[in-house]
Amino acid sequence: MKKANTVKSFTITKYLKKYAGWITLYIGLFIISTICSILTPIFVANAIEDITMASYSSAIYTFLILMAIALLDYCIVIFLNYIYNRYGMRMIGDMSLDCVAQSFKISSMSYSNHSSGQFMQRIVNDPNRIIQDLMSIINYISSLTSTFVIIIYVVILNWIIGLCVVGLIVVSIIIDLIRLKIFSKNEKNAFSSEDELVAIVNETIKSEKDIKTSGLEKRLNDILNTKTNKYVGANYKLRNTNQTIRQLKNIFQELAIFAILILGVVLMEKSLVTIAVFMVIYSYRGSIKSFSTYFGNFGETITSIKTSLGRIRELFENNEYVIEKFGNVHLENVRGEIEFKDVTFKYKEYEFKKVDNEIAKTLKSEILVLKNLNFFIKPNTTVAFVGKSGSGKTTVLSLISKMLEADSGQVLIDGTDIKDLDKETLRKSISLVNQFPYIFDMSIKENLLLAKENATDDEIEKAVEDSYLKDFIDTLPNGIDTVVGESGIKLSGGQRQRLAIARALLRQTSIIIFDESTSSLDNFAQEHIKKCIDNLKGKSTIVIVAHRLSTIKNVDNIFFLENGKIVDEGSFDTLYKNNKEFKNMFTVENLQDELN
Repeated sequence: MKKANTVKSFTITKYLKKYAGWITLYIGLFIISTICSILTPIFVANAIEDITMASYSSAIYTFLILMAIALLDYCIVIFLNYIYNRYGMRMIGDMSLDCVAQSFKISSMSYSNHSSGQFMQRIVNDPNRIIQDLMSIINYISSLTSTFVIIIYVVILNWIIGLCVVGLIVVSIIIDLIRLKIFSKNEKNAFSSEDELVAIVNETIKSEKDIKTSGLEKRLNDILNTKTNKYVGANYKLRNTNQTIRQLKNIFQELAIFAILILGVVLMEKSLVTIAVFMVIYSYRGSIKSFSTYFGNFGETITSIKTSLGRIRELFENNEYVIEKFGNVHLENVRGEIEFKDVTFKYKEYEFKKVDNEIAKTLKSEILVLKNLNFFIKPNTTVAFVGKSGSGKTTVLSLISKMLEADSGQVLIDGTDIKDLDKETLRKSISLVNQFPYIFDMSIKENLLLAKENATDDEIEKAVEDSYLKDFIDTLPNGIDTVVGESGIKLSGGQRQRLAIARALLRQTSIIIFDESTSSLDNFAQEHIKKCIDNLKGKSTIVIVAHRLSTIKNVDNIFFLENGKIVDEGSFDTLYKNNKEFKNMFTVENLQDELN
């Protein structure tokens, strides 16, 4: 017996532990670099004092030490860049791969309730932001430390000026804290608008042909314009508000620094400050101003990390993104028997809002699709579900493959409730060929090997022959090694379908599902698909959702669906003879074919 799957939270420590040695070395070198930064202003101050005191040989010696420190610091930076570029990128890759793996565990219904942009941002952009921000934090800590030492040094040099500098920094930090609070809220809105824009751009690119041939350019432009304006507006608010507050702080700091310099001149006049001390303060006035900037950047980066981590955690914590759940019953040899017992299913649409740092899930609407549905399919038989659009055909297939879960009743495979079966049993027993199968930007052979990594050449050749793909492949200059383009764009609809069927044949699953697989094909391509399906008869349980009734003449049984219920069943000839609605559907289909 296998353990049921559990939901794991997402933590950054997993990735830090994996590269702990390199991270420790990185931090150690950064500490040395920070010490160099701390020593530099002290030696510079000594050099300035030596020059004002005409101790030129001592000044030269000090500058040689500074040169050595600078050389060491530059060498350290080169190695730090190497560590980050090599192992930081690996951490980003590991994090993205884990997000992809987690996305496979998310229920199909959750995909329906969220845009593709939300997944893409969390898988690609957020891991990159997190690692880059972590490296930035180390930089800011180093800068804050070295700048803090300069401030302490100024306080030691003259307590009056030092007190003014401390006051300047305190006020600057208060301004930054106010800015960070506003920044956090605006950044979340900016991320949300980016998700929406990425989703619609992605969909637009993928559906480019449909948009052009259907004359939808203007409508899509309008939608893109709306989404872009929302994205631009959110980012404008984020950046403009952030930069405006920063500039107001800079104005305050600039005025304060000049006031401190004027105070220094007054104190020099009264012999309370030497020229050397004044020159040190003047030379490091930028560093004094930078302390609050580093502090603000540090806080901003922490906020950004928290936001990105929060967004990724949403994929893992089974709240907004519902994780698929499996049982612990494992079946070694699935026969392919399928049964529905009083199955009811409703499509639900949810609205998600953040309340008190938690995602609140509210049901917006629901549509009853299936109600108390019952049927039985014998192993190794071929059956079809027919009915008008919206009758529940595709929902039945999704419930069989556990892409959706019934609200009540039981979906049984070989007499076992599908909820009790483990993931391995389900995924290795069911293949799905849908209306628009996804073909990857690889060669035909590589696409086939996705279905069975260790498939032999003989197995591949047989799958290609049985799917009626061989004649087409033989016409290609590169044969089976021909790259088919993104989404199989270089293939016709029928060729994509046959390649998807070849993948299903390679898997040799007990149950094969065809969802509207011939609805968009011409008669010639449809005949090829029909032959492919006929070749499978008796070898697996074949379940077909048919739009074109001519493709299911040879099936063993047909279930006629209407409003989520089976209103009739039987062979093709039986339904054609006894069911008026079925006969009308077939007659209309033939008339359309003749007209075309």
